[in-house]
This record gives sequence, C-alpha cells and structure tokens, in this order.
Amino acid sequence: MRAARWRIATWGCVGILLVLLAGCGSAGNDTRNQAATGRRATLTQTVPVPVSLHVAGRVTLPAPVQLPAVALAAGRVVAAGGLDAADASVADVVRVAPGPPRRIARLPSAVHDAAAVGLGGRVLVFGGGSVSGSSAAIEALGPSAPVRVIGVLSAPSSDLAAARVGDAAYIVGGFTGSSPLRSILRFQPGTPVRQVATLPHPLRYAAVAALGRELLIAGGTDGVHARREVLRYDPASGRLRLLARLARPVAHAAGAALAGTFYVLGGRGDATTSQRRTILAIDPSSGRARRAGQLPRALSDLGAVTAGARIWVVGGRDAAGTVQDRAWELGR
Repeated sequence: MRAARWRIATWGCVGILLVLLAGCGSAGNDTRNQAATGRRATLTQTVPVPVSLHVAGRVTLPAPVQLPAVALAAGRVVAAGGLDAADASVADVVRVAPGPPRRIARLPSAVHDAAAVGLGGRVLVFGGGSVSGSSAAIEALGPSAPVRVIGVLSAPSSDLAAARVGDAAYIVGGFTGSSPLRSILRFQPGTPVRQVATLPHPLRYAAVAALGRELLIAGGTDGVHARREVLRYDPASGRLRLLARLARPVAHAAGAALAGTFYVLGGRGDATTSQRRTILAIDPSSGRARRAGQLPRALSDLGAVTAGARIWVVGGRDAAGTVQDRAWELGR
C-alpha cells in the first residue's frame, strides 16, 4: 500500500510539473507571438504609403503649348513662352489659374525651354531657346508692371529647370546651343548669378522641385541618353549627392513637390514617341520611387507647379506629336 501511495504521489507531482511546464511554454509562445505581431504592426505603420494624385479639374488654354515655363506667384499659376502646335516659339504669358485661362502679357521675345520660379510676388523667367539661339536673360513679370530684364545667366541657356529655395532661385543644367551644362546656379534678385555646384554629368530636361530647404533633381538627358539618377542638393551645406536611381531612365518630365513628396510627372525615354502617363512619388529620405497615379494621357514636355494642395500640369506633347491645349489640376 505504501508503494502504491508513493507511485500515485510521484505521478501526481509529475502531472503537476507537466501542466506547469505547458503553461509556461504557452505563455512564452504568447509573448513571442505578441512581440512578433507588435513588430509587424510597427513595420506596417512606419512603411510610407504612396499618395496617388488624381485629376481634380481641367481648363482649356488660349492655345496649345509644350515646354512652357510654369511658376506660381502672387497666388497665380503662370505659364510663359513655349512651343506652339507648329513647333514655333511663343512669347505669350498665360494666367492658367485662378479663373479662366487668359493671356496677360508678352515676353520681349518668343522663347521655349525656359525655366521659371515665383519669387517676391513676381515670376522670374530664366533663359530659353529661339530661332536666334539661346538666351541668357533673366526676366521679371510682375502682376501689373511690364516685363523687364533683371539679370543674366552665366551662359545663354535653354532646356534648363529651376526651383526656389528660400529667397533664391536655383537653376539646374541646360544647353548653350552647342553643349549641355553641368552647373547648378544660384540667383537672388539684386546679386549676380553664381555657380554653387557641379552636376556629375551634363543635364538637360530634368525634373526639378524644391522640398523643404533642399532641391530634388530626377532624370533628364545628358544630351545622348535619358538618365535614371535622383540627385539631392542642400544649398546650406553645398552638398550634392546621389539619392537613388529610377527603375528606368526618364527625360522631358515635370517635377513638383506636395506634402513632403517629390512627384515626377510623365516624360519619355530616348525615343521621341515614348511618352508616359506615369506619376512617380519619390521619398526624399530614401529615394524610393513608387507609382502614384497617372496623367490623363501620356505626355512629355509639360510644365508643372504646386499651388496650395494641388499640382497644376500645363500643356505637353503626346506620342502622336499633338501639342496639348489643356491644363489639369491634380489633387491627392
């Protein structure tokens, strides 16, 4: 009897021990599962979700235009110069928004492939090409004052891009008429233009926008082939670095910044009929690019500018060579 009682007690203790071990194992697994779930939740919350753009409105321009210089100044979206449907340079300055689009001024001479920024309530137009060659003029368009020259670039240039950071304009790349440029120039009204950085390669037709206090530069062409690089320039430090490479080269696209994201809109590859509808959203920290919507049609040689919570896309050229007479308002 004593032996039997001993065996029962022994097996009872073993059973209790197994139960306790099983409970501990279950708790450990639960803890690990909760930790893993927590990590997955954290990762899901921290991975940025691209914000797609959609067409929120559209207007008809006074005439078809490609390669306009587009800027925002004094609350107005303005498009200056460009090429018309016959590939001839134009001198028109068009108020795209607000209100119905209309011509509000004329440039001193017809130009295309210029760049523009809004600064001090005025639109500043940099360079541009024409039948007589590239221009070095920096022209200012005020709300009511006549257009006037307020400076000169370091070389006559077309095919350039520009953006404003703080109280200065930064002009990226360009073409002198014989060779592409590798410069980033800084211009502040009242002071001479000066070169502040050298690009790693010649660059024309790049997509450029200011994001915070920095400049983002995507794609473009070196004069032979479209490029894939996304560059980041910090005016405060003067540092220019490679941020990322796009999945495929793109040139003749437009750039704009909205809500902390750099958008590259449309463009094409090396072929003149390879226009794209794609809108890319580029994370300025990592350089990661994701699709973020589509343009109404595949376009290159379009202009773009951010106005409040919208991006305006102006004109452009499709794969059939048709020049557009529309401007589209893109929203999130």
